[in-house]
Amino acid sequence: MNDTTIIAFSGRDAVADPLTELIRKGARELLQAAVEAERDIFLAEFAERRTSDGRAAVVGGGYHPERAIQTGIGPVTVKVPKVRAKDGKPVTFRSALVPPYVRKAKSIEAALPWLYLKGISTGEMGSALKMLLGPDATGFSAKTISRLKVQWAAEYDDWRKADLSRDEWVYVWADGIYSGLRGNDDRLCVLVVIGVNVLGEKHFLTIEDGVRESTQSWREMLLGLKNRGLNAPKLATGDGAMGFWAALEEVFPSTRQQRCWMHKTGNVLNYLPKRTQPKAKKMLHDIW
Repeated sequence: MNDTTIIAFSGRDAVADPLTELIRKGARELLQAAVEAERDIFLAEFAERRTSDGRAAVVGGGYHPERAIQTGIGPVTVKVPKVRAKDGKPVTFRSALVPPYVRKAKSIEAALPWLYLKGISTGEMGSALKMLLGPDATGFSAKTISRLKVQWAAEYDDWRKADLSRDEWVYVWADGIYSGLRGNDDRLCVLVVIGVNVLGEKHFLTIEDGVRESTQSWREMLLGLKNRGLNAPKLATGDGAMGFWAALEEVFPSTRQQRCWMHKTGNVLNYLPKRTQPKAKKMLHDIW
């Protein structure tokens, strides 16, 4: 008979979550089945390739070492199958689901810039992700984040130079978003233009730093869009900031102008007592 009353607790960093473990186990089995199905489809492409004695020339050849892929539910392990050729003509199987050297799901890659922009420093990123994904989450060092920042900057630079002449742009919305930070002399803001093409598809056209919402800042942005192939839109919508409208008349004089109802509604409600604002807001929507 054991008389001890000592109860062993798991480590401070361990979190017992049977539901997450069950989901992770199912994800592991599903991922393994999927990569093996990829392997079978690959082998089927070589079904008619035979050796001199009539046997299949391309067959399965075991598995690569097991590796963990970081996902939104924590690490999921998988063994990617190998194939080999018996006729001396080498073939290579590469999984589209788990390409070589991939260690993180794209959803995790997408979370990193969001965490960074929310104020998580590069040195704290690993600890933050371990809290989200579990203590087994690895591969998120400060060096990794720094490398990704360079990659994000390159992707942004490519995007802001993309050709816009392939679409006909019908409407654009423009606005300046203030960050609360200040430069040496002026408030800093981000100038944003969103466009809609003839198919009704909405896209960000440009996102640039600006000094206040000055005519000069908007002029430079609109000229940049014009140089990238933006046609004169039928209609532009924005708030009452005069800098944008003055620049629009210079760069796209044929574009019609319309005040943004969201900004106009907010401006009107700011002059009313809070108790009357809900009723006034509904009346403004009815007018619209």
